[in-house]
Amino acid sequence: MKKKGKHTFIKIASLSLLFLILFMTGYYCLYPDVSRLKRENPKKTSFMQYREKEWKEKGKKITAQKIWVPLSQISPYLVKAVIIAEDDKFWSHHGFDLEAIQKALEKDIQKGTFKFGGSTISQQLAKNLYLTPSKNPTRKFKEAILTWRIERNLSKRRILELYLNVAEWGEGIFGIEAASRYYYGKPALLINAEEAARLAAVLPNPRKYKVTGSSSYVQKRASIIYNIMIKRGIVIPEYEELNLPAHQAP
Repeated sequence: MKKKGKHTFIKIASLSLLFLILFMTGYYCLYPDVSRLKRENPKKTSFMQYREKEWKEKGKKITAQKIWVPLSQISPYLVKAVIIAEDDKFWSHHGFDLEAIQKALEKDIQKGTFKFGGSTISQQLAKNLYLTPSKNPTRKFKEAILTWRIERNLSKRRILELYLNVAEWGEGIFGIEAASRYYYGKPALLINAEEAARLAAVLPNPRKYKVTGSSSYVQKRASIIYNIMIKRGIVIPEYEELNLPAHQAP
């Protein structure tokens, strides 16, 4: 009888799990209405709401800083630095970088942890807009469905514009315009290559690493990003020395 009861329990648990997966798949294939993002800018993301709840629980009086700007008003240096740092295959993949995911999983297995790395910009946008920082399998499943829908409904330029406007760049700082004004006292359009590299360097953990701080990690990562920009002809050092605004540089 005990053996039969165990099999019954496993069967019920399996069916329950299957039902949950089917329900989540159906729900996130229909809601939220991702197509609205073609013409509407999100006022507040799920990630921002999560942070606000976190601040309230810790008794912190922090107000989210965010200023929306179109992609045309963001320094090309910044756009390219972020793609190099976060998702170098952004323009060619369809939401998922399978090679990066495989490498991240291999690294997790070696360390005996499961951090589910290898996220693309599209995946990070899905997380920021609709989910939370949690790294459990359920959230990753939701993220995968939403990423697929985002890629099907939005252009790459729109995905990039949304991401750069909602990404976290420090405690209470969301979006590149707010970050640029906070750290460098100027609009995002005027960010130069070295500043762009530092802003891109902190994205993996913007509350731990400071854009204008003296962290060796930030300095090293920013240097790598900057040197890649030079190798690809994005940056011409001679022009950088003249401190030309990004939109005037060739």
